[in-house]
Amino acid sequence: MSTNTYVTGGQEYTRDTNYIEDRIIRGGDAPEAGRWPVEPGRYRLIAARACPWANRTVIVRRLLGLEDVISLGQPGPTHDERSWTFDLDPGGQDPVLGIERIQDAYFRRFPGYPRGITVPAVVDVPSGAVVTNNFPQITLDFSSEWTEYQREGAPRLYPEELREEIDRVNQRVFTEVNNGVYRCGFAGSQEAYDAAYDRLFTALDWLEERLAGQRFLVGETITEADVRLFTTLARFDAVYHGHFKCNRNKLTEMPALWGYARDLFQTPGFGDSTDFQQIKQHYYLVHKDINPTQIVPKGPDTSGWLTAHGREKLGGRPFGDGTAPGRVAPGEEVAPGHGA
Repeated sequence: MSTNTYVTGGQEYTRDTNYIEDRIIRGGDAPEAGRWPVEPGRYRLIAARACPWANRTVIVRRLLGLEDVISLGQPGPTHDERSWTFDLDPGGQDPVLGIERIQDAYFRRFPGYPRGITVPAVVDVPSGAVVTNNFPQITLDFSSEWTEYQREGAPRLYPEELREEIDRVNQRVFTEVNNGVYRCGFAGSQEAYDAAYDRLFTALDWLEERLAGQRFLVGETITEADVRLFTTLARFDAVYHGHFKCNRNKLTEMPALWGYARDLFQTPGFGDSTDFQQIKQHYYLVHKDINPTQIVPKGPDTSGWLTAHGREKLGGRPFGDGTAPGRVAPGEEVAPGHGA
């Protein structure tokens, strides 16, 4: 990112998905070739609460109970043209890495890194260098490569017997919903916006129909697919409906999706990882070309997230044969007044 300009005149928004493809895997023996070893205490996940892609990694880390083996660094809700900053930490530095910007970890590995300095990112603590920012793979690897260190009762978020369907659902949700809201918000022409808007709500209508008869997206339990959809739904009324002009209707006006979102929000790992205030600050302050006044709206009222959803009648077991995670780790709680 070179400036805080997100809209290109006359063009459809296209996301740069060329990420650092290194992986942390069991038996990883060649970091120089992109194969890093699973090693408790070695890595630090840098994940801003405001970012939906980063929020996913925080949820999965908590559901699987990996807090004690992969530490968490939390940048503030805003960034400038250079990168996300640790302005919420004492002295404006990450307490483990000792850096003011996640950019420093990127440059430690790739001097002058030319692409976007994004979160989430996993950093190798001993060297202070970024390992990967490939957010779709990070959560899958938490599920499949860190099994030895997951908590007792950890759910199966990416079970082999459901992977084909999970992957298929994830692909449509990513292109049409997760990224679809950005295509609306960053559209550079009326034509591009109209096309993005129609695609988004076609997909939301498909999800509304799918979730009217089943509690979760794939199978009888929470999976990776639910995590990926949730972080967009959590931001929909607070940001995407108005700021990104995704305004055919609010999430609260889609009965199945709204019930589904509340069901997940009230499940440990989801709502307790959601910071509505930081979410609003990020979008309304950073996207200056969309919101030049940088006024952050006071609404919407988030108390509805805690109301009864009635989804239990559809059956299903959120954690399958596993159990819910325990209390949020000290220092990782959502600030008072920032949640529902």
